[in-house]
Amino acid sequence: MLEGLLPDVILVELFADPPGVHLYPQEADIVARAVDKRRREFATVRLCARTALAGLGIPPGPIPRGTRGAPVWPEGIVGSMTHCDGYRAAAVARNTAVASVGIDAEPHAPLPAGVEKLVALPEERRTLDRLSTSHPAVAWDRLLFSAKESTYKTWFPLTGQWLDFGDCVITPDPEDGTFNCSLNVPGPVVGGRRIDRFTGHWRTVVRDGVAYVATAIMVPAPHGPATPHRPTDDH
Repeated sequence: MLEGLLPDVILVELFADPPGVHLYPQEADIVARAVDKRRREFATVRLCARTALAGLGIPPGPIPRGTRGAPVWPEGIVGSMTHCDGYRAAAVARNTAVASVGIDAEPHAPLPAGVEKLVALPEERRTLDRLSTSHPAVAWDRLLFSAKESTYKTWFPLTGQWLDFGDCVITPDPEDGTFNCSLNVPGPVVGGRRIDRFTGHWRTVVRDGVAYVATAIMVPAPHGPATPHRPTDDH
């Protein structure tokens, strides 16, 4: 679903939970009191992450939680994880190529009643109304939510600070599967340059009768080999 959207990033995704996924003790402790569904998705997304890390030559090891629940990656690695019903994915890269990456996947359906008011700014609501008329096949409110989740996952490793839903404005492009994210707060400084805007990609997919929407953002490292790219989508 997210494959091909992020240059210089290794992505692994699964649409089911394999049985008997190994967790390291410090990981198992995190979900020791969780329900079975939560333990399975937690384990599978870490399986995705370890598989992706192996593609970079990183040996298996625990991926614990750090500040605000963000995953703690091995030295020199940036990454992001996501899961929703029926889908788990992890994206990792070396920090010499990528400064930060954020991915998110959601069921492709309208947000529950009342949630859009908590997520969308007035100008975003106007955009959602316009897009819902011109491109009604997309659940734009859910895409907006996913894009803000990807934004936060990209933002936090660069700043160590919270980012509220109202601290950024998402503008999707319905034609080329991209979106712009304009920050309403001072952006992170990467390589001596302040970043006030992220550019991301989005995609909708139907697999085995289940519809998903996914978003992804990548910030190239200041001197990394990131390649210009245009797609053909827990911390």
